[in-house]
Amino acid sequence: MTIEAKKEKDLDLLVIGAGSGGYVAAIRAAQLGKKVVLVDKAELGGVCLNRGCIPSKALISASERVKHIKQANSMGIKVSGDVEIDMPEVVKWKGGIVNKLTNGIRTLLKGNGVEVISGEAYLTDSNTVKIRIENEEQFYSYKDLILAIGSLPTELKSMPFDKKRIISSTEALMLQEVPKHLVVVGGGYIGLELGTAYAKFGAKVTILEGSDTILPGTDSMLTNVVKRHLKELGITVITNALVQGGENTGDEVNVHVQVNGKEEIIKGDYCLVSIGRKPNTVKIGLENIGVELDQRGFIKINDKCQTNVEHVYAIGDCAGGYLLAHKASYEGKVAAEVISGLKSVIDFQAMPFVIFSDPEVAYTGLTEEEAKKEGYETVSSRFPFQANGRALSVSDADGFVQVVADKETNRVLGVQMVGPEVSSLIAEAVFAIESGATAEDLSLTIHAHPTLPEPLMEAAEGVMGHAIHMLNKKQ
Repeated sequence: MTIEAKKEKDLDLLVIGAGSGGYVAAIRAAQLGKKVVLVDKAELGGVCLNRGCIPSKALISASERVKHIKQANSMGIKVSGDVEIDMPEVVKWKGGIVNKLTNGIRTLLKGNGVEVISGEAYLTDSNTVKIRIENEEQFYSYKDLILAIGSLPTELKSMPFDKKRIISSTEALMLQEVPKHLVVVGGGYIGLELGTAYAKFGAKVTILEGSDTILPGTDSMLTNVVKRHLKELGITVITNALVQGGENTGDEVNVHVQVNGKEEIIKGDYCLVSIGRKPNTVKIGLENIGVELDQRGFIKINDKCQTNVEHVYAIGDCAGGYLLAHKASYEGKVAAEVISGLKSVIDFQAMPFVIFSDPEVAYTGLTEEEAKKEGYETVSSRFPFQANGRALSVSDADGFVQVVADKETNRVLGVQMVGPEVSSLIAEAVFAIESGATAEDLSLTIHAHPTLPEPLMEAAEGVMGHAIHMLNKKQ
């Protein structure tokens, strides 16, 4: 069928990509008086909402419920018989959550006057975009452009995705059965989170990590707690494992791996390849507008989210840095405000990092080692969840909270956590660092009892040398 090309329309601001960065940028710009068009060929909410953050956490939540049921006997609650996992129903429930949030975004965009176009964008020159909508091509000219085009799962050349047995995280979130044996290539946070979830559902799980530890780049004091729980869940972790390739044989996958110079084959009915993500910067016409990319293909930006082309901005995963949904949203607001004439810049003191492992890991600011490298003389204090009444009452008391402070001023430099609900607890630590709070500020902030946030206060008291519920270190 011949594609019909229609005449050009003029736009104030065009946002390409409706993910965590794009839709936030569109709404913020519209709030500031801009006429905004948001275009995406896929769903509103992007990867995070539809194929990443939200569905994966729903799956993790469901698997954690299974774990709690199996452990209920320790609380005197007797559960007889096997726990049955109906994966099609789990996937359906997960989809309902996604649909609810997607509809919410659609309502917000409409309420803020943002025009949404479902189509595929291609940049023809520095002020014109061609949008393909079904069998039509519509040309638009724009004054300003925000690129929020995200990232894609990185594929192993020796074992490309077939989306049946050799899968990415997208397919792993849609499985209609619990794998008998799930082989995970990559021990980063995505592989670890999904591998742990399926292990709780009853799958045998083997994680192959090319470096010498899981969660590379994360402080070993945090990962050591996670390693212990992986072992308790029966998950096999093989480090220094160099995957050579693999093939789908029909009912299973043969993964060829070299460990300590020895080659072996690991068989599983599914193989999740999770070795990172790459920028989604090809096939959109960036070469036609002269936008500069770095060596890895990410778009170069300044602290105002501007590219080398003054009226073109980039945010989120495609702009590199931390590939985090909340970082994309933050940059989306900055870009929208700069375009609208406000003096906004990327200027954060602390970025929260969260891993939904078992137990959860969260950290922000500087580790003690990083702080010392930056010239600080540090003082730190660690408070265990084993001494927290709320953690004990929910039978989830492994882990700790550590506060790292400047010894001279007691200003909080960083916080590291591993334990129950630390994905939520880290927000207070981020606020403390962003506001220049000291350990004394945290220790004087009354925390409700009994609650999980108390260990942050207790660790801060430890920095001050007057902790009540643990022995103080000699200064």
